[in-house]
Amino acid sequence: MKIKNSRLDAIRLILSTQDISSQEELLNELAKEGFKLTQATLSRDLHQLRVVKTVRTPGQYKYELPRNSQYRTNDSESRPLTTQQEANGFLSIKFSGNIAVIRTKPSYAGTLAYHIDNCDFPEIIGTIAGDDTVMLIIAEDTTRGTVLRVLRSVIPNI
Repeated sequence: MKIKNSRLDAIRLILSTQDISSQEELLNELAKEGFKLTQATLSRDLHQLRVVKTVRTPGQYKYELPRNSQYRTNDSESRPLTTQQEANGFLSIKFSGNIAVIRTKPSYAGTLAYHIDNCDFPEIIGTIAGDDTVMLIIAEDTTRGTVLRVLRSVIPNI
């Protein structure tokens, strides 16, 4: 399952950073990342990710991830991120008062916020997610070190 999750993460990253217009083009990009799969497997992955093909200009298409920033796949809904590979969307964290801002790779923020919220940390009141940014509201009198410590269970590479 880890290979599939890694492949789905790679598809998300490729589609959020490049204009991909065909499955063949996406297969080539995945091959560059070390993933060898058939068109049928890719088709099932795109269906699972709910990827849609949109029209850029007449006659030109582009694969796109769903617009819902809280998007996540069914196989990741009930478990926290546990490995470096699964948490590879994390880029940085900055603090200001009782707010922390986490920057992620494109399309990772919603899933990350979902996992943080599901851990029900008393130190974190809640999250708000965009495409590549998660804002954390931190409970009063909680130190930055404590926030980093609890987040390590969700983001091992923090």
